Amino acid sequence: MDIATLIGIIAGIAAIISGFLWEGGQLSGLLQKTAALIVFGGTIAAVVASFPGHRLRTIPAALRMAFGRHHHDSKQSVEDLIEMSSIARRSGVLALERRVVDYPHPFLQDGIQMIVDGTDPDVIRQILEMEIDSVEQKHEGYAKIFESAGGYAPTMGIIGTVMGLIQVLGSLTDPTGLGPAIAVAFTATLYGVASANLIFLPIASKIKSRGADEVQAMEMILEGILAIQNGENPQLVRKRLESFTLSHRQAVYSPLAKEGLDESAQ
Repeated sequence: MDIATLIGIIAGIAAIISGFLWEGGQLSGLLQKTAALIVFGGTIAAVVASFPGHRLRTIPAALRMAFGRHHHDSKQSVEDLIEMSSIARRSGVLALERRVVDYPHPFLQDGIQMIVDGTDPDVIRQILEMEIDSVEQKHEGYAKIFESAGGYAPTMGIIGTVMGLIQVLGSLTDPTGLGPAIAVAFTATLYGVASANLIFLPIASKIKSRGADEVQAMEMILEGILAIQNGENPQLVRKRLESFTLSHRQAVYSPLAKEGLDESAQ
């Protein structure tokens, strides 16, 4: 489990509660069953109404992506690709068939197997890019569910507050109870805004971040596979692939630089 995600959520909730208590508030003032039912029940209902069943069934996988521990090592993938490049130049691409099972990444295995089968480079690129697009769309789908929850929760909080105020205004005959009743009504807004910004939206951002890292790793592997098929020098392959590891946010590979490397290889 990735403890950083959980620590961030818990720390945010603890900061809000601590600040409230520091100002002299009572913890019981934050515990309102009606507000929780309106905000969280309404948010869940809105999300269920917004997405088809097959998308909702991906929520457990999305949570595993946000809270699970991912072990993909881009530097190790670079070394694996360099090793395969050396083997292909020394013994031919058919020698890779015996080694492909040694590498755990299925995307890499599929690409190397297509090289061994003699698939055209353009076809390999097209197939693997389609697979990358599919993975990217899957991760975007995961994030959208939590983004929508983050959008609905504050609105549900406002609805809960308005409902509470309606009840308050309907009982003006008891002025002494107006203050506590209004405070209870605004608890719904607190639940909605806090849950959106401390739970739903951070989870969506974590999914997007990890999805971007995975897509970047797959793009790096794709470039390495095509370089191996072209029989490029392993050192040039290393330079090409290391450009993907310079930043965890995006892969930057200049077409001009690529042309320069290709000319050097020739």
